[in-house]
Amino acid sequence: MQKAVSLSERKKFSVPVNKILPFLIPIIVILAWQVSSSLGWLSSSILPSPLAVLQDGITLTASGELPKNLSVSLYRATVGLLIGGGIGFLLGFINGMSNTCRMLFDSSIQMFRNIPHLALIPLIILWLGINESAKISLVAIGTMFPVYINTFHGIRSVDPDLLEMGKSYELSKKQLFFKIIFPSALPQILVGIRYALGVMWTTLIVAETISANSGIGYMANNAEDFMDMETVILCIVVYAILGKISDLVAKSFESILLDWQKTGRSKA
Repeated sequence: MQKAVSLSERKKFSVPVNKILPFLIPIIVILAWQVSSSLGWLSSSILPSPLAVLQDGITLTASGELPKNLSVSLYRATVGLLIGGGIGFLLGFINGMSNTCRMLFDSSIQMFRNIPHLALIPLIILWLGINESAKISLVAIGTMFPVYINTFHGIRSVDPDLLEMGKSYELSKKQLFFKIIFPSALPQILVGIRYALGVMWTTLIVAETISANSGIGYMANNAEDFMDMETVILCIVVYAILGKISDLVAKSFESILLDWQKTGRSKA
């Protein structure tokens, strides 16, 4: 009995290996980086130590500069994603559901999709100037196409047998969409959103280094002018953390919204 209790207690406090492994390589890299800096193998003018970057982050947080610029970047990224993702989903839904709309719009959308959206920066600056709308528009353009292409293919890839079965049960078009088409397309739509999140941060980095006066990208660009390597590395780390957090949020939504798939597999 005592053995059973001790084993259960041990299981309660033990950390699963799959929770540790994702952090193993980053921890090893940071430790090797710090040791190399401490031993003088890495010059601080080329690559400051993790502790120096951390100290710089604490200083900028205490002064309010980092939180202020971080909030600006989050605002631009969120609004751009909502606009671009919303348009991409709407176009993907319309073209996926209607053959007429697909023939009318899809070819033109695919043509514009193959234009690198960052190449539009000079044009966007000429049209919208260097204010917030230009940066948000650039993020929206970058995030629109991943959501569009995955929504479109998700809807077009719905199993025809499921649609036939729904029609045999005399489901209305609305019921067909919400009970069969949308749930079947949802996994691919979520993949598109997850990919769009990566494009969102990549686009924002570039947008905030061009004629900006706020944001994390502006901080990095400004620090580069003054050869402030600690702040440059800090901004890169902040972008990496933001990207990881947004990816974890997307994965959480996937696990919640696609829970029915796991339930179906376990029953099978």
